[in-house]
Amino acid sequence: MAESDSRNENTNEQVKLVRFFMGAKLLGQTRLVTGDTIVDHAELAGVYIPTNCTSGRCGTCLVTPLTDTIALPDVLPPGLDDFTIEEGGRLGCISKPTTDCDIDIRPPL
Repeated sequence: MAESDSRNENTNEQVKLVRFFMGAKLLGQTRLVTGDTIVDHAELAGVYIPTNCTSGRCGTCLVTPLTDTIALPDVLPPGLDDFTIEEGGRLGCISKPTTDCDIDIRPPL
């Protein structure tokens, strides 16, 4: 696991983390990098999320945020529909966390 302390020693400010789970098991975590996708963060944390199109078209990278902090795109891509959203699904290739978040790498379905 990449990061264990959530405080930045240099500035003593709270460091935001993106943590990855499979069920209750913590697979890895990394510091939040503004502008990076969930898939980018997973790679930094050493966690594999399958991808195919990397543009939101196919749905291969479907994950389930455990905290409701990931905004939806203004226009839904073909790989994401209303049912999937209602079940809590997000596409890792286009979703960009902006604060601490926990992600279950399993799809919501």
